[in-house]
Amino acid sequence: MSTPTATAVRLPAAVDLQGFPPASAWRTASPIRFDADWQGRNSDPLRETEVRLLWTPETLHIRFQARYRSITVFPDSDPDGRRDLLWDRDVAEAFLQPDPSALRSYKEFEVSPNGFWIDLNISCGKKRDLQSGLIHLVRIDEKSKQWIAELSLPMKSLVVRFDPGTIWRANFYRVEGQAEPRFYSAWCPTGTPQPNFHVPEAFGKLIFLESSAVDSREKSQ
Repeated sequence: MSTPTATAVRLPAAVDLQGFPPASAWRTASPIRFDADWQGRNSDPLRETEVRLLWTPETLHIRFQARYRSITVFPDSDPDGRRDLLWDRDVAEAFLQPDPSALRSYKEFEVSPNGFWIDLNISCGKKRDLQSGLIHLVRIDEKSKQWIAELSLPMKSLVVRFDPGTIWRANFYRVEGQAEPRFYSAWCPTGTPQPNFHVPEAFGKLIFLESSAVDSREKSQ
């Protein structure tokens, strides 16, 4: 069975004054979508998650578009919006492993529908604050029952030197629900008996392409 692959496309335009890609730029990035649980079962299209990725040598941009049935969030956070235990409420999550040879080491980023966030460095099962310097924006579209979050992650918080030719490993997740059983969904199913996202063996691939490479690929199809 082939390993699922996500693609980050080089940002074809300048970021706006807040540091985010213009809305039109996201259309150049091929989406990945998932709506099944962490075991790859119980598909729920009304909780579908779409993820798109853009990159520059300085920044990795991630956009979550999340359909929802209900929203449950914490009412409080640190003054800067950081919230420990954010996964105990609704979140979208990105786990990134720039160095696949270090299987038990990866970065974890989470954002909630009301804009709270957390970033962690995971190594051999232990976590510490990453202090990545990420910026984020979130909005809820109640009419279409979707919430959209954008994360802009400084490359220097992910790698010492970014090389777009390197293949990373990654996974993307959602959690929704106030009480168990909550809906734990995954791009690449982890297959554990109980919900568990910390299974780097199950991560998919993340590749980096120039915009021209994407254009050429689309023209050939």
